[in-house]
Amino acid sequence: MTEENVMDSLRKIAGSIPESDNAQEEFLDPDGFRCCGVCGKRRENEYSMMGKTLRVRCMCDCEQEEYRKLVDEQRKKEFEMQVHALKSVGLTERRFLEWCFSNDNGKNPKMDLAKSYVSRWPSMKEKNIGYLIWGNVGTGKSFFAGCIANALMEQGIGVMMTNFSRILNELNSRFEGKNEWIGHLVSYPLLIIDDLGIERNSAYAMEMIYNIIDRRYCSKLPLIVTTNLTYQEMTAPDLDLEHQRIYSRLFEMCIPICFDGEDMRAVEHREKKEELMQLLRPG
Repeated sequence: MTEENVMDSLRKIAGSIPESDNAQEEFLDPDGFRCCGVCGKRRENEYSMMGKTLRVRCMCDCEQEEYRKLVDEQRKKEFEMQVHALKSVGLTERRFLEWCFSNDNGKNPKMDLAKSYVSRWPSMKEKNIGYLIWGNVGTGKSFFAGCIANALMEQGIGVMMTNFSRILNELNSRFEGKNEWIGHLVSYPLLIIDDLGIERNSAYAMEMIYNIIDRRYCSKLPLIVTTNLTYQEMTAPDLDLEHQRIYSRLFEMCIPICFDGEDMRAVEHREKKEELMQLLRPG
């Protein structure tokens, strides 16, 4: 780079420095340099090269602080946009957006396991640890998984939360590129599959389900699955080979967690009914 190029670069840098709100509060120091009237630091510097001297604009402490705040705010907005994009793609149903720790009513002690999973995510990913969450309908399994998904996405981590019915519909709608689509699906840092067991039990469906679970296993990335199936149903000795392969692989990949409480939706319905009856009673 020539001397003139360097000088031009300095002029461009100086010209790009914005004036702060207190730019009028200035004074000249004994050497004739502009100084900030608030922090007292110079807003000009001199650079000499090959016998030439150039005085250029620089930022005082006040302006540097303003600039840092501006950069931080911009980074915050960009990160918020990133999180929004992650959730737009990774949460395949709108209701998943509401499944977050801030909406937890505190009635399910198993939620501590969800929070622990998020706080220890680097280890969970490194060791390929997932959850197989099984139990009765309405016990909070999907909410549990959704809280993990939302919390990790809010840290900028890619998560895909979907179900096998949606996956099978997507595959059935494709004439080509199925393997590439599955490859993309299983490449997410965390894959969450909700409601295993509600899909059609055709030979094709079983093969696709095993294919996805097995490819996830081979990718050495964690998987979280929720199901209304019982542990006894998934380990029954008379299961056909297709189901045995699926459940065996899941138990190899995932820590089983039993949700055996009362149907929370039924509890909420009963509580709302009781509240309504209280309101309708004559005073």
